[in-house]
Amino acid sequence: MFKDRIEAGLLLADKLRKYKNDPGVVLAVPRGGVPVAYAVARELGFPIEVVLTKKVGHPMNKEYAIGAASLTDYFIMPHENVSETYIQQEIKDIRIRLKEMYKRFMGDQEPQKLEGKTVIVIDDGMATGNTILGTVHVLQKSKPGKIIIGVPVASRSAVRKLSREVDDVVAVLIPEEFHGVGAFYEDFSQVNDEEVMFYLDKFSELRKAG
Repeated sequence: MFKDRIEAGLLLADKLRKYKNDPGVVLAVPRGGVPVAYAVARELGFPIEVVLTKKVGHPMNKEYAIGAASLTDYFIMPHENVSETYIQQEIKDIRIRLKEMYKRFMGDQEPQKLEGKTVIVIDDGMATGNTILGTVHVLQKSKPGKIIIGVPVASRSAVRKLSREVDDVVAVLIPEEFHGVGAFYEDFSQVNDEEVMFYLDKFSELRKAG
């Protein structure tokens, strides 16, 4: 049981220390992954960015993901009865929303170049792993040296699923029984945009001072 996301991040950072000497970057899954990623990036001395991807939903059921898109790339699993026109329109709409989020969280900062780097994707937990899996497929197109998933807590099935796709899955807890990510935190209150910006600004100040 973690006290909060910061404590969870510090415990996770200990397990990720083996990558400290790599040319690395920490990518935080907003919003809950940001406080965790802040603690990890601070300990490892890596730059931090929010990873912005959104799932592309099926036209008949938007909750059912057929792929994911970022500001620069996208990944789609072929499905019957899903037209290219629909896919391109969805990607266009998603990118409008992602651009707004990037501007809000990262300002005018240029995105990190990921090619050849150790990319550590951080969230506050992983239940099914499907959201992060979509992100991974998109990130692979940037040709990073390694993709590492770092989470304080994950279900066994999610760890198995992601282990087939990335170089390493690092979790502090992989419980026998998994009843949702929030069950492993004393404080699992929702993270809002202001908190995301607080941690990113705080990290930026630390980098300048360091």
